[in-house]
Amino acid sequence: MFSRIVLSAALAGLLSGLLWSAIQQVSVVPLILKAETYETSKAAEPGAGTGHEHAEHSEKAWAPSDGAERIFYTAIGNVILAVGLSLLLAACFAVRGNVSWRQGLIWGLAGFTAFNLAPALGLPPELPGTEAAPLEARQIWWLATVVLTSVGLAMLVFLPKITWKAAGLVLTVLPHMVGAPRPEVAAGLAPAELEHQFVIASLATNAVVWLVLGGLTALFFSNLDRWVGGSLMPTEST
Repeated sequence: MFSRIVLSAALAGLLSGLLWSAIQQVSVVPLILKAETYETSKAAEPGAGTGHEHAEHSEKAWAPSDGAERIFYTAIGNVILAVGLSLLLAACFAVRGNVSWRQGLIWGLAGFTAFNLAPALGLPPELPGTEAAPLEARQIWWLATVVLTSVGLAMLVFLPKITWKAAGLVLTVLPHMVGAPRPEVAAGLAPAELEHQFVIASLATNAVVWLVLGGLTALFFSNLDRWVGGSLMPTEST
C-alpha cells in the first residue's frame, strides 16, 4: 500500500505541478511582473533608500533571473508542492478505499476549499509591493484556517449526527469570526484593478490544479495495480 501511495502521488504530482507552472505563466506571472514594475519604480524614486542600502540588499536577497531560470525554479517548487499535496490525497484514499477519478475531483475541490478558498477570504493572494500584517501572524492564521476548514468539512460530510455537522460548520467559520491579521495601513503599489485580477487568476489557477490533482491521484491510486500487471504490495515468497 505504501508503494502504491507514493507512486500515485509522484505521478499525479509531477503532471499536476507541470500543468500548474504552465497555467501560471499565462494567467498569474504576467500580473506579478507588471506589479513588480510599480515596486521597482517606487524603489528608484529619490529618497527611497541610499546606495549603500540598495547594495547591501542586493548582496543578501537572491532571486532567480527572469526568463528560463525563473520558470525552472517555479516549476520545481510547484512539482514538489503538488507531490506533497497528492500524498495527502492518496493517504485519504487509502483510508477510504479505492475511489474513482470523479470522486477524486470532489476531493480536489475540497482541498481547494480548505487550502486556498477559505484562507483567501481573510488573506487574499497579494501582489509584490502590498502592505501586509507580520508574516508569523499570517502564517498562524492561515494554518489554523486550513486545519479547521479541513476538519470541519470532514465532519460535515462523514459524520451522520446533526450535532457533529453543526460543530463542523462552526469550525469552518471560526477563523473568519476571529478575523485574519491586518496591516496597520492597508496599501499597495499596484492599482486596485490589478490586485483584483491577480486574486481571481490565482484562485482560478489553484482550482484547476486541485481538480486535476484530485482526479489524477484517484485515477493512479485505483488503477496502478492493474496497469502494472500485478500488485505493488510486496508479498512473502513461498
